[in-house]
Amino acid sequence: MRTYIIRRVLLVIPTLFILSILVFLSVRFLPGDAIDAMLDKAGWIGATGVDRAALEKMLGLDVPAYVQYGRWLEGIVLHGTLGNSLWGGEAIEDKIIRLLPVTIELGAMAIVIGLVIAIPVGVYSAMRQDTVADYAGRTVAVIGLATPNFWLGIMAMLYPVIWWGWSPRMELIPFSEDPLGNLGMFLVPSLILGTAAAAATMRMTRTMMLEVLRQDYIRTAWAKGNNERLVVVRHALKNAFIPVITLIGLQLPILVGGSVIIENIFNLPGLGRLMLDALANRDYPVVTGINLFFGTIVMGVNLLIDLLYSYLDPRIRY
Repeated sequence: MRTYIIRRVLLVIPTLFILSILVFLSVRFLPGDAIDAMLDKAGWIGATGVDRAALEKMLGLDVPAYVQYGRWLEGIVLHGTLGNSLWGGEAIEDKIIRLLPVTIELGAMAIVIGLVIAIPVGVYSAMRQDTVADYAGRTVAVIGLATPNFWLGIMAMLYPVIWWGWSPRMELIPFSEDPLGNLGMFLVPSLILGTAAAAATMRMTRTMMLEVLRQDYIRTAWAKGNNERLVVVRHALKNAFIPVITLIGLQLPILVGGSVIIENIFNLPGLGRLMLDALANRDYPVVTGINLFFGTIVMGVNLLIDLLYSYLDPRIRY
């Protein structure tokens, strides 16, 4: 087990290195640059070449991209810093620490809501295969997969205003000041963000439960006279859960991508909104730093999921 963990952790290093290069280069292929954005926002439409050159030198953009990348990588390896924002000069890790709680709360609530809905519905659908309830659950799951999160978010903002004259609060309510108000504010965005994840998890749970329920050991459990709850929870669900756990890990990047849109629709000051603002301003260090941070989190979560396999199935050993 220890050898496996060390090997997986070492594999993270080249993966993050490749990810950082791809993100670093891709944002520089976008039309315009940070200098144009700054001059435009400052109203210096007719800025001279001297103005641009001075700004580029001050921000370290007067050297080739590979030199900029080398400096940025040196800061990570030698100083443990992700660099500074081109707009204001704030340390990127300080931005991440300040805004991370909002994104964590949004993502955690989306995952919890999705699992609370998906697993019971998937299990019940498998236990009542080809009934009205099964068809209804499968239909709702397909609709959830086919409906874009951003469209649901926009509809959730528009229709309550049109029908009832009500709209969700657009200012963040700190959890420390009003816990119930904070959770209520995140409820609708989390439900929307978790819709597609819940639909996919429900379908996977149903599929795996149908497969497991046909196994000989399940027939033996039924033959012993065990009640339905015991057979499902103790014998079937645990063995059907490994692919479901894998799917949950694969959905994490999707939730991260969805948070970029949902945070902007509901005006939540999280990392997703910071990412979109940084892209609009061509704030290259912020975009690269956030992507590297998210990449590390995703790979760490997938490592934990791999380790969970040995608990769910004792036959799996590393």
